[in-house]
Amino acid sequence: MDQNWILDCFTQISSIPLGYNHPDLLKVFENSNNVKTMLNRPALGVFPDGEWPTKIKKVLLGVAPKGLSSHVTTMMCGSCSNENAFKNIFFWYRNKERGDLSDFPPEDISSCMKNQSPGSPDLCFLSFEGAFHGRTLGALSTTRSKYIHKIDAPSFDWPVAPFPKYQYPLETYQSENKKEDESSLAAVDELFESQRKKGRPIAGVIVEPIQAEGGDNEASPEFFQKLQAIVKKNGAALIIDEVQTGGGPTGKFWCHEHFNLPEAPDIVTFSKKMLTGGYYLKPQFLPKQPYRVFNTWMGDPSKLLILEEVLNVIKRDSLLENVRITGDVLKSGLLRLEEKFPHLVNSTRGRGTFLAFNAASTKLRDDIVANLKQKGIQSGGCGELAVRLRPALVFQPHHANIFLDILDQVLQNSNK
Repeated sequence: MDQNWILDCFTQISSIPLGYNHPDLLKVFENSNNVKTMLNRPALGVFPDGEWPTKIKKVLLGVAPKGLSSHVTTMMCGSCSNENAFKNIFFWYRNKERGDLSDFPPEDISSCMKNQSPGSPDLCFLSFEGAFHGRTLGALSTTRSKYIHKIDAPSFDWPVAPFPKYQYPLETYQSENKKEDESSLAAVDELFESQRKKGRPIAGVIVEPIQAEGGDNEASPEFFQKLQAIVKKNGAALIIDEVQTGGGPTGKFWCHEHFNLPEAPDIVTFSKKMLTGGYYLKPQFLPKQPYRVFNTWMGDPSKLLILEEVLNVIKRDSLLENVRITGDVLKSGLLRLEEKFPHLVNSTRGRGTFLAFNAASTKLRDDIVANLKQKGIQSGGCGELAVRLRPALVFQPHHANIFLDILDQVLQNSNK
């Protein structure tokens, strides 16, 4: 070890909940039975071990979003979680159209093997400009953040709506930002109608509580409440993609809890800080037939062993409260730096420690990220201008102050 320490404020793209080598997590594999679980990985869809249902109920359903505590499907990553959640919704939508038949019509069976309608229906998913939902082909068709993610890969011709583009500080631009909400929601409503007329109806809408890869773009609770109402009015389903926001970094375990939705989303997808992928879903979205959502692994039992201990530590050490306290220190410090360097940085935003600020240009943003790293701080960029922060849940106020001091130095040097 060369004693060249890094304060990681990015944590492997927001995927490490308790930092590196947390002593409680290291103890998990001191148990020989847990080591055997890691070594002898089952094909969970057909050969789960006897403890798997109990673990699912205790660990994953124990932290389920309100209204989604009865069913969860495990997956390996965020992309495959979204990809398979789309399938659940398409299955549900077609089942409604057929009139809840007990079996598939022969024409549907034969046509799907030719990738033709009606067995392969002309349905679609709506997503938003700036969204990132993964890189598998279905998820990629809803990803709209950077061309490099998509170019040369065939995509479905699925609709996209504008996401609100807020001005900051929020309290100064309430009227302007409300108009952004209204414009986006009107576009969503219009797309439902235009897609129906095309004969390619929208079966579902997917949205991030905070667009991460696209630039840490946020929207108001009222936006999400009205979006849910529009989706429901049009007979479609709503997926909240909590792959990056889930697990506590916004100060609540699930970011959409900040929005006071009148009812639970239809599906909530997760990965990253949850250490395994998957999605919570309402009972009506479960397919009646087996093997319709399936792969060899269907998750990884060893990840649930670690997650179980992560959740114990979050509760024992009051880490959600820590995130809120530390987030206040971090956000207020960033706002002070905005005042000190108004020509360099602006638009501090976010919840908890899930924060970002904009640089005056893309080059300056890239320089800030690079210069922070030279001084021992790992951060990340997103969108065209944003520096994003994704520290672990154990990130403390004194860590926030270290970051702020070094960012101050970097900005002073950029000011020369």
